[in-house]
Amino acid sequence: MITRVFHSAKNTFSLVIRRGMASAKAIEDKIQVDDVKINYVKVGSGERAVLLLPGALGSAKTDFGPQIEKLPDILPNFTLIGWDPPGYGKSIPPRRQFPLDFFYKDARYAHKLMENLSFKKYSILGWSDGGITGMIQAAEFPNAVENLAIWGSNAYIAPKEIEIYESIRDVSKWSERMRKPMEEVYGVEDFPKLWGEWIDALMRIYKEKDGNLCKHLLKSISCPTLILHEQKDPMIVPEHVPYLLDNIKGARLHTFPDGKHNIHLRYAEDFNKEVANFLTQSAKL
Repeated sequence: MITRVFHSAKNTFSLVIRRGMASAKAIEDKIQVDDVKINYVKVGSGERAVLLLPGALGSAKTDFGPQIEKLPDILPNFTLIGWDPPGYGKSIPPRRQFPLDFFYKDARYAHKLMENLSFKKYSILGWSDGGITGMIQAAEFPNAVENLAIWGSNAYIAPKEIEIYESIRDVSKWSERMRKPMEEVYGVEDFPKLWGEWIDALMRIYKEKDGNLCKHLLKSISCPTLILHEQKDPMIVPEHVPYLLDNIKGARLHTFPDGKHNIHLRYAEDFNKEVANFLTQSAKL
């Protein structure tokens, strides 16, 4: 869930991607979505759209640098949109809140964001928490979500995962490489508080909703779905993969045998090729 930050000397996130003699420029901006100004990064000008949904406390810039930089090269017919969920990244204010239905709120804000950006249909790449949001979004807005790719995600919280969450609660025990990007976004004092609130929210879902994140919605997902499995993922237990495959109609699987939680960063080239192939094939159907 914790990744590297792409720095920019300007407030706008400016990244030029060369494609022959042409170039695509990633532009960062904000747009009003109901009661929140949502920060987003946009790159490419294709008619089809892909929404990038980050992990816990993540943003477009912290979580999807290699995708924003490289995917437009192999998906020239797509526009990529990366967002900062309300209360994350630069979508502050408001201060992030974690009610029991916070994933559902994120899904509705994300869908409204795409509507406000004039994309009636779009695909989703969702990592970790973003995968949970993406599954909810695909189920609740089936006429809008064309394709769904998720990794490091789960539809429910298993008992073993409660132990995992508690083991990573104390951010002072993290390596500097893992901790610093989030400290740069939220501040040295506020990051541990926000991280603790996120863990507390998952604990409440486990206790008050029997760990159900979105498992009752899986059978309502009708779009082509790709599950990218990190075989050595330390954040989720292995049982989630067969559960998702059994409950999402037609879902297909691609495994990274040595992958941990962040395959889109660690194996960015192979990951990008796999999702590009998935989106391109689905577009032809």
